[in-house]
Amino acid sequence: MKFPDLSMSNPIRLRDLIRQIRSAKTAAEERAVVQKECAYIRDAFRDEDNTWRCRNVAKLLYVFLLGYPAHFGQLECLKLIASARFTDKRIGYLGAMLLLDERQDIHVLITNSLKNDLNHSNQYIAGLALCALGSICSPEMSRDLGGEVEKLMKSSNPYVKKKAVLCAVRIIRKVPEQFDVFQNSIRSLLSEKNHGVLLTATALIIEMCQQNSQALHIFRKLVPNLVRILKNLIMSGYSPEHDVSGISDPFLQVQLLRLMRILGRNDIEASETMNDILAQVSTNTENSKNVGNAILYETVLTIMDIKSESGLRVLAVNILGRFLLNNDKNIRYVALNTLLRVVHADHNAVQRHRATIVECLKDADVSIRKRAMELCFALINLNNIRTMINEMLTFLAICEPEFRADCTSNMFLAMERFSPSKRWHVDQMIKVLTTAGNSVRDDIVSSLIGIISSTSDLHGYTAQQLFKIIRNDITQQPLVQVASWTLGEFGDLFVSGQYQHTDDNEHIQATEDEVVSVLEKILNWSISTVVTREYAINALMKLSTRFPNCSDRIQSVMTVYACNMNLELQTRAVEYTALFTKHNPIRPSIVERMPVLVSNSTSNTTNDEVTDEQEDSSFNGQNYSTQSTTQSEHVDDLFKMLDESPQTNGKNDSNNHTNILDLLNSPPSKTTSSSSNPLEDILFGDDLPKSQSTNGFNSTIPSMKVIDKNGLLIIFEFEKQDDILVIHLQATNSTSITLQNFTFKAAVPKTFNLELLPPNSTTIPANNSGDVRQVIKISNPNKDKLRMRIKLSYSSNDFQMNDEAELNTFPEQCYT
Repeated sequence: MKFPDLSMSNPIRLRDLIRQIRSAKTAAEERAVVQKECAYIRDAFRDEDNTWRCRNVAKLLYVFLLGYPAHFGQLECLKLIASARFTDKRIGYLGAMLLLDERQDIHVLITNSLKNDLNHSNQYIAGLALCALGSICSPEMSRDLGGEVEKLMKSSNPYVKKKAVLCAVRIIRKVPEQFDVFQNSIRSLLSEKNHGVLLTATALIIEMCQQNSQALHIFRKLVPNLVRILKNLIMSGYSPEHDVSGISDPFLQVQLLRLMRILGRNDIEASETMNDILAQVSTNTENSKNVGNAILYETVLTIMDIKSESGLRVLAVNILGRFLLNNDKNIRYVALNTLLRVVHADHNAVQRHRATIVECLKDADVSIRKRAMELCFALINLNNIRTMINEMLTFLAICEPEFRADCTSNMFLAMERFSPSKRWHVDQMIKVLTTAGNSVRDDIVSSLIGIISSTSDLHGYTAQQLFKIIRNDITQQPLVQVASWTLGEFGDLFVSGQYQHTDDNEHIQATEDEVVSVLEKILNWSISTVVTREYAINALMKLSTRFPNCSDRIQSVMTVYACNMNLELQTRAVEYTALFTKHNPIRPSIVERMPVLVSNSTSNTTNDEVTDEQEDSSFNGQNYSTQSTTQSEHVDDLFKMLDESPQTNGKNDSNNHTNILDLLNSPPSKTTSSSSNPLEDILFGDDLPKSQSTNGFNSTIPSMKVIDKNGLLIIFEFEKQDDILVIHLQATNSTSITLQNFTFKAAVPKTFNLELLPPNSTTIPANNSGDVRQVIKISNPNKDKLRMRIKLSYSSNDFQMNDEAELNTFPEQCYT
């Protein structure tokens, strides 16, 4: 039996192949159809079937778009490109753009065909060649054919000219040094009447300015030309060819505004040239439709990014204020997002729209509420702190759980900077903890404890307020942690009434037994977290000397918890039991009131172990001294300076705590200690940082302990050199394992200048037998309070360790 010659039969058309593939009911049927057709196409290519090559390549491209391999058709595309027929060239160039790229050597074979077609008399063939060149050009091809493209940019045919300019954009993006080839043709392009050529010309200038700083200085001379073009667009009458919803060519207007924004940035002369036309665009553009809103949005960005006049900036902020009143939620979101970016440029102008921004906190859209929350915190200052905190408390009560951690952190930072009094600060933070529930980060708990500790006249008052809350409700773990610590330190002041009473607060009186009962309830409650129980057991131990009548009761609690399943609670209970028996004489000294806490807050997860995904929102040059910032923005921005993504470390390592029994059982030292407090010698020995410098210089600024964790001790010592603060970092290692690959990174707010010199070593010897030293230089021209974010990493016994902390309790002499 003789089979028919398939190569001589007419192949099915593309539409028939599409119909067959779409009618396949299963993936296996589809693969069978595709494989059968690909086999036929291969045979046709092998037989050099020129008649149906165009049709076969078109079908092959469709199969390629479905995800099937089509590499065997690459050479056939080159053959079609070399054909004299336009239909063949069209499919050939389309196939080349889909199947070829600069990573494949075969694409260089197309260079000669491209050069011939670029010089073709048919504008459509030249256009095909330009499109293909822009799509698949390699650096070598760009250099070879850049001159041909530059010639076409001078063509009298607008169709070819705009295609050539777009191809030049791709070439500049691939090979920025080709700027010299196209530079001389730019000025003539801006004098064109064809809007398509003007649009592509502005795109080319933008690309050149982004790729080459030299181009930025050259094209600033063309700002008057751009102003003239934009003015003609605004003042021109109705043109049906370019009109979109009553606005003349909004696409060209937007592109011109973007180019003016790039050219006017950090240039006073260019900005002055643009001021008038930007004012005209702002006032003459209709904002009833999205077309006008798009132009106004670009105008606002341009005004706020260049060195514009103050009145023009107020006009731009007012435009965004009108956007906030728009019914379209997308426009409201864009307005809030843009206000958040420009609030640093004109804080007072944005303040005028505070009421509208606060109303956005009640919006039904969750994205709008999030942006409104961030903007509200950016608007807080000394004058509106009371009003804004009340608004944010209302928002905190109704917002989504994922917002609460950020909201509470931001409220704490705002109150820390702008609170009118410590008492108001403490009262508001108690309200925040009560409202937020368990969605509070650990660093807020420790920071609030630091504030309470440092305010001696509020100790009894704070204990009374917290006891009043937790005696009936112990479900809110962060609040209970703060209350446990406060009652443990100052419960005796509260019970004895040694605090200032106020008429506007309900006065309650509690006995020693009632306070101990509440702490026992917290300790025994099954839902209490381990951290909360640790606070409670420490508080009970503190009260054993403050409440002598309850000492036996507290000792019995410690005895019970000496057999607890949790290792940390068991360890503490055993140690505290030993203090009641073996070391009872020194128990009052061990549990005496803590000194004022250093609030170097370490980044942690929330109490309910919720990890927040924070958007990448940078400061955009915000100044700490003039504007409130949210904690998430603060931390993100500092970590961008470190070129690291912030990572949360939520481990509860028992090694962080000092084993009191080990210290107490160590042999007494025969050497007379120089410390003024004998208890410090017992507990810490010689590890306390001394006020005298060990770096060979005399400084009146006290040293600062930065990290004391897992055997690693880092101390800052300070030296003033004119207006520069020099920080001498000293890192020591008290463990028996040498620490390798030690890296220390630091970042400060943008009002400071930081220089981090390289360390003398990356290895910290064991057993305090050596140290690593590093010098940090900080310039503080505005005399702002110094804050620093640090991140360190090292390897211990082939185990990578990372830690991070925020330092905000530098000695006052460091920044005054």
